[in-house]
Amino acid sequence: MGNPWAGEVEVLLDGEVRVAKLTLGALAELEAALGAETLVDLVQRFEAGRVSSRDVLALVVAGLRGGGWRGTAADLLSAEIGGGAVAAARIAAELLARAFGRAE
Repeated sequence: MGNPWAGEVEVLLDGEVRVAKLTLGALAELEAALGAETLVDLVQRFEAGRVSSRDVLALVVAGLRGGGWRGTAADLLSAEIGGGAVAAARIAAELLARAFGRAE
């Protein structure tokens, strides 16, 4: 089970519960994958509702990799995320909130 106080979010991936977390390494991968100037830009896009499916995919991949998963974005393209695209967007938002805020 994911620990929100440690920044963890649970992801149901192909029927298996995995833990996602935006570690420093995962954040660096995320910046590189999105070509972002800063992560603040990405957070602001989420807050303004201007997030793309590419942003969501990159965040979920980075979080899963921070949680120990060794897959890639290509692997996630064919994987089933429990709850679908809406759940993936929620997971991405929770990862950002927990990495830069407080657990609720």
